[in-house]
Amino acid sequence: MQRDDGKLKLYLTHRAALVDYATPIVGDRGQAEDVVQEAFLRFVPSSPDLVDRVIDHPVAYLYRIVRNLALNGRRREGGEQRQEQDERTHWMVPAVPRTPEQDAMHSRDMERVAAAMAELPENGRIALEMHRFGGCTLQEVADHLGMSVPTVHRLVHRALMHVAARLGPPSG
Repeated sequence: MQRDDGKLKLYLTHRAALVDYATPIVGDRGQAEDVVQEAFLRFVPSSPDLVDRVIDHPVAYLYRIVRNLALNGRRREGGEQRQEQDERTHWMVPAVPRTPEQDAMHSRDMERVAAAMAELPENGRIALEMHRFGGCTLQEVADHLGMSVPTVHRLVHRALMHVAARLGPPSG
């Protein structure tokens, strides 16, 4: 138990500096506080097997724990943001018109999408419709069209690029 008291004193002595160290990594002082608290829990393990372990440089070890936890938190947060952004473009997200103006803009955008899709070669249009709007896998589209999966992937990609180019940047 005395080792735990020593670790607690060491932690309390360096706590403010650890929070200052973690803040620029995570980008928020509140999150840095959470990271430092989590680091303490890892620094003073609850398992009796790990209590007897001697740490040669405890301050450096504590900073390393804080750094690793902060970086892992940033990575996890970045992954969550990428998932939220998913690969759908602005014109593929279902719109919920709220005003007559928004309803008119939505109708105009859908007409532009339909016109852009009408310009596509038949196989490209079918591949795009089946994969993006019908929920079919590339393999299912390939089987339907009698093509290879890489060819269907290229067709869908080219069709998406064509429609996106015709629509231009999202109107704000």
